[in-house]
Amino acid sequence: MARPSLFGLLLIAPALAMIGALFLYPLGFSLASAFTAPGGGFSLMHFDKAYELYSTDILFTLFIVITSTILTGILSVTIAGILTLGETPWLVAALRNLYRWPLFIPFIVAAQCMRTFLAKNGLMNNTIVGMGLMEPLQATSLLDWRGIIITFVWKQVPFVTLMLAGAMASLDRATIEAGRNLGASRLRVLIELVLPQVSQTLLVGLVLSFVTMLSVLSVPMMVAGSQPTMLTVDMAFRINSYGDYATANALGVISYLISGMAAWIYLRHNVKREAAA
Repeated sequence: MARPSLFGLLLIAPALAMIGALFLYPLGFSLASAFTAPGGGFSLMHFDKAYELYSTDILFTLFIVITSTILTGILSVTIAGILTLGETPWLVAALRNLYRWPLFIPFIVAAQCMRTFLAKNGLMNNTIVGMGLMEPLQATSLLDWRGIIITFVWKQVPFVTLMLAGAMASLDRATIEAGRNLGASRLRVLIELVLPQVSQTLLVGLVLSFVTMLSVLSVPMMVAGSQPTMLTVDMAFRINSYGDYATANALGVISYLISGMAAWIYLRHNVKREAAA
């Protein structure tokens, strides 16, 4: 039994080495740097500096990510519900063919597209003006916090919808048909019958989206370059402009804590679910 075990360890050794070199070592180094004073020894001075300089950006980051996550959840449930319960063939077919497209577009490309789409003289405003729904002088730029939220939601909705629609498609149709036969509307069937059965999948998708949006640098930097901004931009600024890795690592630890909050919510929900079962 020892030989197969040793052979298995040798097979996974390169992958473990990559994880250790590219993830575990940088993680440990950043944590140590964030809590170490310039002269050595434990210190919270880098967190004090991060809070003093970027407390507004921390709140701004929370606002952007939480709002984007909520909107992503609402739109994903809506689209997945239409795909599962929709009775208009052309609408279901159109959504099925269109909603997946942003999945294949990187965040940096999505940010560049939104720069030309949401600008004052961008495609969106020019289209509205061309339709006669708005005067050219009324056009305004959305390249601010609104643009960040729009980009995040547009990018993440297909990911959550794909998971959610798959979970809904695997449900027993007899339950759905029973609700419809008893006179329940499609909205009521979706909220009271379908959604509780796929809530676990929805929560997983939203937690993954929350962490993904929290880690993106290109969107806040390219879509909205003004202050306040998100923590990823602040970390890049401290390193590129000042070489201040300690403060950047402190901001990274704060990001870890925010991500941990989302993970705690997910784990707490799982514990309650297993206890109820």
